[in-house]
Amino acid sequence: MSGPGRPGRPARPARTGRRPGVSDTRERILAGARAGFGEAGFDGTTIRGIAARAGVDPALVHHYFGTKQQLFVAAMELPVDLDTAVPALLAGPPRELGYRIVRFVLELWGAPQTQPLMLGVVRSAASDPVAAGLLRRTLAEGPFAAIAKTIDRPDAELRATLVGSQLVGLAMARYIVGAEPLASAPDEVVARAVGPTIQRYLAGELADEERGIHA
Repeated sequence: MSGPGRPGRPARPARTGRRPGVSDTRERILAGARAGFGEAGFDGTTIRGIAARAGVDPALVHHYFGTKQQLFVAAMELPVDLDTAVPALLAGPPRELGYRIVRFVLELWGAPQTQPLMLGVVRSAASDPVAAGLLRRTLAEGPFAAIAKTIDRPDAELRATLVGSQLVGLAMARYIVGAEPLASAPDEVVARAVGPTIQRYLAGELADEERGIHA
């Protein structure tokens, strides 16, 4: 006798854990896409490579997300809640708003869950129009634009774009190019150094009125 069950037939091994579902598969693909785009940008990342990271067949990536550009859009959406982020940034002394914005951005770049997204967007923007569009939308409609509109100054759109361009340049030098000693400088040092520039873009004078140059 072979024990309980049908004679001569080995017992089936007990299942450990649940089978991955649609949600699990999608999340694995998205995680693989964020890692791939963050490391190599849009052009350097392939569907096959993303599938390998996720442990799925490449056809499954196309099944869930369609094209590589559609997957990029789905994977690179930054999880920033404007309703929460903007009031938090505006809280505190107005003269230190620029400093708080730089700290906010540095924390996003430093967080493991958001750094691959930001790396992917910035690395890809130079070569892919979809990535460039995502970056433009972030600059035009993100927290910088919302903050600029709350300040009683003209040219809010220009001011928000200036803030965004400054911070994208900072990110390129610090996180992608790795320019030292900027790359290894503490966040507090960088925020105190760059904050006054962001403050002027948001609330300072953008025109040299004495020379008749207007923003």
